[in-house]
Amino acid sequence: MSQYAARVEEMDISGIREVFEAAGEDAINLGLGQPDFPTPEHAREAAVSAIRDGMGDSYTSNKGIPELREAISDRYATDNGQDIPPENIIATAGASEAIHVAIEAHVEPGDEVLCPDPGFLAYEQLVLLAGGEPKRVELRDDLTLDPAAVENAITDNTSLFIVNSPANPTGAVQSKQDMAEFARIADEHEVICLSDEVYEKIVFDGEHHSPAEFASSDRVIQASACSKTYSMTGWRLGWVAASSERIERMLRVHQYVQACASAPSQYAAEAALTGPQEPVREMVSAFEERRDVLLDGLEDIGLDTPVPKGAFYAMPHVPAGWTQKMLDNDVIVVPGEAFGPSGKGQARISYATSTAELKEALEVMRTVTNSL
Repeated sequence: MSQYAARVEEMDISGIREVFEAAGEDAINLGLGQPDFPTPEHAREAAVSAIRDGMGDSYTSNKGIPELREAISDRYATDNGQDIPPENIIATAGASEAIHVAIEAHVEPGDEVLCPDPGFLAYEQLVLLAGGEPKRVELRDDLTLDPAAVENAITDNTSLFIVNSPANPTGAVQSKQDMAEFARIADEHEVICLSDEVYEKIVFDGEHHSPAEFASSDRVIQASACSKTYSMTGWRLGWVAASSERIERMLRVHQYVQACASAPSQYAAEAALTGPQEPVREMVSAFEERRDVLLDGLEDIGLDTPVPKGAFYAMPHVPAGWTQKMLDNDVIVVPGEAFGPSGKGQARISYATSTAELKEALEVMRTVTNSL
């Protein structure tokens, strides 16, 4: 008998972690997947008040406190025009758990799950954990996911496909037309569309749309979080929204792997969602300015880069050996192939750092590029 589960043996340690472990202590870190801004003060204070008042000492309901789920429901109604009742929402330990419970509740062993390539590292690993088979779908030249490519990849064994917009690692934002097509594909082919919307508020060009806005059935599941929008990655607070029938199945997974999201984090999230949104606007404006600094610098160096319209990542095309040589010169960037084989020849650069550090890193990029 094997000592370890076969599905776990198929999983890999994150390639990003390997890059970080190889870096020097004083390296400029352009590999981070989290904002470099503080959590809004009113969200912090809400958590402190909850702790002082004894509301953080016990389990909440499995789905989360009503006030938080009402705040999420209101946000969907106000921002997306979606009618999602609070009872159709589960507060989770970040969007990662939301994606995990959605996959566990809908993927049978041997099922195919379509994942963007390059795409967020966790997708394929969570599919493997559920006993499914990840199937990669290459992106367009502008790094968006082509609905036609998704539709062509669907077989009788496909149970689910994943859409991520704005996207990690690319910064790409899907168009309204694409999202409507993803909804149609889910409806017509009777497969699940899992929409990872954790960067939904960090959009510079165009607008965020969800496939759920266009669905005529309940086959779109939405996952999101406070992590990126409110710089709350350490608070581990996200949610999943779906039909009551699908929420019931995901709740069965959630209640045994997590019980409930952290109580203090739930109160902080409620305050973040219902309180002043100026910190979000300031953060997004700063990211857009940094993006433009980075893109101008990359263009000047001669590195072709699809223009990211959201999140805080760019993926320039780079020469062979570039990411390693950057690391040797104390600048951390992540090789594109860490996000899937189609990312080979590119690198993910996070601009969730100061403009001064970005400019310093660009000078290193210039030197490294000229040396190759």
